Amino acid sequence: MYAARARASLRGWGGVGAMAVLCALALAFVLLLPRTQESPTGGHTAGPGVAEATQARAADCKDSEAQKQTLSPSGADGPTIDAIKSRTGAKRKLVVGVDQNSYHWGYRNPNTEGAELEGFDIDLVHRIAEDILGDPDAVQFKAIPTSQRIPAIQDGRVDMVVRTMTINCQRLGEVAFSAPYFKTGQQVLAPKSSAITGYDDTLAHKKICTASGSTAYLKLKADRGKGTLPASTDISTTVPNQLDCLVRLQLGEVDAVVTDGALAASQAAQDPTVELKGKAFTTEYYGVAMKKDATDLVRRVNRILVGYRANGWQASYDRWLSATLGKDSGPSKPPAPEYLRTS
Repeated sequence: MYAARARASLRGWGGVGAMAVLCALALAFVLLLPRTQESPTGGHTAGPGVAEATQARAADCKDSEAQKQTLSPSGADGPTIDAIKSRTGAKRKLVVGVDQNSYHWGYRNPNTEGAELEGFDIDLVHRIAEDILGDPDAVQFKAIPTSQRIPAIQDGRVDMVVRTMTINCQRLGEVAFSAPYFKTGQQVLAPKSSAITGYDDTLAHKKICTASGSTAYLKLKADRGKGTLPASTDISTTVPNQLDCLVRLQLGEVDAVVTDGALAASQAAQDPTVELKGKAFTTEYYGVAMKKDATDLVRRVNRILVGYRANGWQASYDRWLSATLGKDSGPSKPPAPEYLRTS
């Protein structure tokens, strides 16, 4: 069965060979990108006292309301933005952690000159750079694996991460988030021929792939512990990036993938032999992640998002996501923002 599935997947988006090549390219780009421990702003990471304080503030948080824990919008500059603007020459850029292999989100298109990064997340990055530095192309992109999104922010390797990153309480204890810019939920991706019907008992004795450090893995782990996911479900397969899960699925090494429905739909577009199974079983919101103490940057991004939701968001959705998520963008639109964080 697995061999047949792998052969069938060759008819998909470039086949397993193309996927493997892209994964190899992705790894090469990650290794070539500079990884300095110095902050792009010239500062240093917060000490343990700050970390403990922020974790304490997040202790009363509810995941269902985590997207409200952000600062009110402001166009005022502050120390973080001043430091970004003070960069000179070729370094006068916004340093942003992104994905480069999530189709139509953050994707290095091999069919463009220079294999340009493109997608829904990338459009937002360009809008932020235009507002802060006056040039939408004043961006240094850094490819960041899923599990490295928070360390990259805390270590100062990037100014922010725009990479399909779900806002939740655990992460709020480690980084700051903007207001949400996208709504999604966890879903199951499996071969069309599979007997799996969704996030239910059909996952018993099945091997599931998730990305390391993802909310999908944490959800599966928690549900299996509570007994709402069959105890026989194997969730041991974790990978650095979501595309790696699709490759594992094509090769027959796993039976299904669990990830955000928005990403799963894009993976299904890459390989017509797989499909979404069942409905979304969580509600999640993507936000722009930044350092906890970068309050001026958080407020500026929130002001940018106010304008972007009114002019820009829909055009980006239509271009990149309507083919996979449907022409009706309503289910994907974030709620009206609330700004409950005060400092």
